[in-house]
Amino acid sequence: MRILVEQIKASVATTQNELFDIAKARLKKTRAFSNFKDFCIYKRSIDARNKENVKLVYSVSLEADVAKTLDFNALANQGIKQLPAYELDFTFTGEKPSARPLVVGFGPGGMFCALALAKAGLSPVVIERGADVDTRVKCVEAFYNTKKLDVESNIQFGAGGAGTFSDGKLNTLINDPKCEFVLKTFVEMGAPKEICYEAKPHIGTDVLRDVVKNLASQIISLGGEIHYGTKLVSYDNGVAHTTKGDFAYSSLVLAIGHSARDTYAYLLSKGVAIEPKPFSVGVRVEHLQSDINDAMFGKYAEALGPASYKISHRENDRGVYSFCMCPGGEVVGAQSEEDSIVVNGMSNYKRDGVNANSAIAVQINRDDYGNTPIKAIEFQRNLEKNAFILAGSSYKAPIQTMGDFFDGVAKSEPKRIQPSYMNGFTQVCDLNKALPKVVCDYLKLGFKKFGKKISGYDASDVILTGVETRTSAPVRILRTESYNMLNNGSVYPCGEGAGYAGGIMSAAVDGINVALAIINKG
Repeated sequence: MRILVEQIKASVATTQNELFDIAKARLKKTRAFSNFKDFCIYKRSIDARNKENVKLVYSVSLEADVAKTLDFNALANQGIKQLPAYELDFTFTGEKPSARPLVVGFGPGGMFCALALAKAGLSPVVIERGADVDTRVKCVEAFYNTKKLDVESNIQFGAGGAGTFSDGKLNTLINDPKCEFVLKTFVEMGAPKEICYEAKPHIGTDVLRDVVKNLASQIISLGGEIHYGTKLVSYDNGVAHTTKGDFAYSSLVLAIGHSARDTYAYLLSKGVAIEPKPFSVGVRVEHLQSDINDAMFGKYAEALGPASYKISHRENDRGVYSFCMCPGGEVVGAQSEEDSIVVNGMSNYKRDGVNANSAIAVQINRDDYGNTPIKAIEFQRNLEKNAFILAGSSYKAPIQTMGDFFDGVAKSEPKRIQPSYMNGFTQVCDLNKALPKVVCDYLKLGFKKFGKKISGYDASDVILTGVETRTSAPVRILRTESYNMLNNGSVYPCGEGAGYAGGIMSAAVDGINVALAIINKG
């Protein structure tokens, strides 16, 4: 039987063998288990509430024989549980359709939907408007060097989706056993093994690029096809019309990502049911990573490595919170439309950069923008265009020190902390002019609150870079409980762009759910 022993608190210096001995000792006390083997770390997190006594908190899984019938409800008080096995079944038993399923978009939702369909033997076809990983990297590098944006292949569009140029975070709030399949698949494709047990797992953009390439190769080896540089233009009567020709489909999966504004416009013109939803906008905040390490871990900072954080505050009907925190990372130019500024964050696997950065985002409610899908998109676009003009209309990002942001002036040049956006391609501006007053007010409220939680967080020389507008999709494409679009049983909105996910893991799981709906439909 597979057993889980939870809440093992250990010092930073505790070895793996010592940890396993602690788990074994706890089980022996019950006098109900024997023949312990196949120990492994199941979860690991850091408890840094007491900076003078930071602890690592583990869960350990192992195989053990059970001597008698046990009441695991009673054992739960001792942190002992049975760990049930979970296996996904992608078996397709129906008659194969004459046309293959077509997946639009190769971000996390599209990747895992296509992988599941391929495992079922349905030989999916994938179309992706952006380039393959290697070509896409060259497109991004060319933008940085020439300031000429490729609107089809950039940090938003291309193999792996926006997550390819991120920290590769895999933590999620959803509690779905399919997450285990996603993590194990990433490891099989080259991700580090510890993502399966870290409480806040990450892959890093450098490693994730190879993972995406390997996952694409796996789909192709199972009979799938992937067509890059191929954008959906329209669809009707079982045929998708693209920039590279027509594709017949039995099922059409729209895993388009949260920045496919032209596709949203087409769907709206077609009469597809789309509703506006709340989203968030804000800025990227940059600290020295060493300052964050010291504030979070105290004397244990060197032993524990780059620290991350997750902070939030809610007041009245609005929240302000950190999003996509990137330890040892850089702020990147994530625009997908010309003459606009969009910022995001990215880290390599080692998180060994000088700066820590995170989005600090403020909730935007439907009434803030007019409560229609078109107005939601225009709200984002107007902020991005305004930021471009504010910083000199040259793809420089508007930056400001924390002190100047509170004072409403733009006079202090960065000194101790240097901005990382596009290798420092920035211009000092007043970000109070880049964002709505309510957003700026809540940012200031948040910074004050966060400064009380993390020492130095609101220091006057901290760098703010604007604007962060693509935290999530501003709309939701409505679908049924069977995952298909309303009034169209063969079209399946999927992932973050459809409004049903909020990160790599949840988008991947949604992709699997959509694939299972197609498989089980027969």
